[in-house]
Amino acid sequence: MTKQLKGIAVSDGIAVAKAYLLVEPDLSFEKRSVENVEAEAARLSDALSQSTKDLQAIRDKAVKSLGEEEAQVFDAHLMVLSDPELISAIEGNIKDNKVNAESALKDVTDMFIGMFEAMEDNPYMKERAADIRDVTKRIMSHLLGVKLPDLSMIDEEVIIVAEDLTPSDTAQLDRHFVRAFVTNIGGRTSHSAIMARSLEIPAVVGTKEITEYVVEGDILAVDGSEGDVIVNPTDEQVADFKAKEKAFNELKAEWDKLKHAKTVTADGKHFELAGNIGTPKDLDGVLGHGGEAVGLYRTEFLYMDSPDFPTEDEQFEAYKAVLEGMEGKPVVVRTMDIGGDKELPYLKFPEEMNPFLGYRAIRICLAEDQMFRTQLRALLRASVYGNLRIMFPMIATLAEFREAKALLEEEKAKLVAEGVDVSDDIQVGIMIEIPAAAVIADRFAKEVDFFSIGTNDLIQYTMAADRMNERVSYLYQPYNPAILRLIKNVIDSAHAEGKWAGMCGEMAGDQTAVPLLVGLGLDEFSMSATSILRTRSLMSRLDSKKMAELAAKAITDCDTADEVVALVEEYTK
Repeated sequence: MTKQLKGIAVSDGIAVAKAYLLVEPDLSFEKRSVENVEAEAARLSDALSQSTKDLQAIRDKAVKSLGEEEAQVFDAHLMVLSDPELISAIEGNIKDNKVNAESALKDVTDMFIGMFEAMEDNPYMKERAADIRDVTKRIMSHLLGVKLPDLSMIDEEVIIVAEDLTPSDTAQLDRHFVRAFVTNIGGRTSHSAIMARSLEIPAVVGTKEITEYVVEGDILAVDGSEGDVIVNPTDEQVADFKAKEKAFNELKAEWDKLKHAKTVTADGKHFELAGNIGTPKDLDGVLGHGGEAVGLYRTEFLYMDSPDFPTEDEQFEAYKAVLEGMEGKPVVVRTMDIGGDKELPYLKFPEEMNPFLGYRAIRICLAEDQMFRTQLRALLRASVYGNLRIMFPMIATLAEFREAKALLEEEKAKLVAEGVDVSDDIQVGIMIEIPAAAVIADRFAKEVDFFSIGTNDLIQYTMAADRMNERVSYLYQPYNPAILRLIKNVIDSAHAEGKWAGMCGEMAGDQTAVPLLVGLGLDEFSMSATSILRTRSLMSRLDSKKMAELAAKAITDCDTADEVVALVEEYTK
């Protein structure tokens, strides 16, 4: 029977293929009393060791297929597996209560998961609950001798159907066989959605009930651009989707022709399209998709992938590799943005009610200035190998920017005194992600060389709505007139002082937002590498003067985000 469902379109593309139902394995067990507690502790230790090997292999595969940034979620899983507090609690449960390892594992991890999930206002802790759940499943499978589904073994074209896909699941997908995936839950910024875009696999999430209507072997038609899913489509519907798929593939082939083209609008106005990266390995993606710059190098992955603070030389080599790899094209390096949802095992963080509004990014760097000076020295030494731009994150006040820049100048003077070559042409800017900074952008513009707008945080801080919280996700509104007014103020303030303004949040590659941003005069758009060519193609069809009219109308005449979207559609038909 044919059934049509609607979900959230999170990764473009069309696919028609057989359904592969991702079913949870049976991990049920009986609680048993044991006499030989040492033998149970040894079983636990063996399961932990096997799980660690699994995750390291999955992480290595994820780095190759997805890039370092997406793969870093497995670092959190490996940290759970080596967490002494968690492991000692499970071992203690085995010994004190003389129970089998399965029972001890479930009791302890259920307690931790419940504790983290109870922190409803803390998205970081809720994510840790999901990490523990994912890791617990893997440990339990080894204790029970039950094989977890191995998506990497799929050897025919399928569309995966699941309640949700964990990071472990998505990292194992082979894009040659997995044509698309559809889930019951999730949103545009969920792990599975981000990974789908990196893999360029069509995906629809948040259908709520796809698993209720699909059995193994059903045929599915999926439109990842519109969010449409048809279970057991008619011959006519299959033909329609196949035609859409052919048209989409032809469109991608047209985009590929723009790899070496300039980014210009229909009336000849030039914009810069850049890529976001996490490590030097991600450069291939930016250059392979025609990136004109690196608009955001997230240096925190250097810290997260290291057992201790990375040394000055280690950082220097990473920055030098990116600068040389871009062959003189601009590289915006964001200084360490740790905190919020990114912790380091070797740096003690305070217990906070809301870490996203707490001790993080530039606030840590100014307090732990030796760590910050090490990074600044490494950047300054690397500056002679390319076109370096340094950006400070999470700046709220002019005093913070002045203090950070003063430390940079001090380290530069020291290096010069030591006879080390340092470029005299390093632009220094800030990330605009705090509404306070956006409001007084005119003051900042007198002192910075550039702005880069981080819309992911700017939107959620402005709307007071956590974008990962499904109950309030409707308030994550990039097109809300309030957000557009803040962006306009930042761009206008930069231009008034002869400076440039860029954007490095998800919004920069959003095809509805691009016409508005062109109209607002944004100079640089930095996005996931896979969005660059599509955005270049869109811009080539836009008239910048007409888009300026659109942006002005959106800001002055529209009351809601929906009205703005309707206006964009009207202007870009």
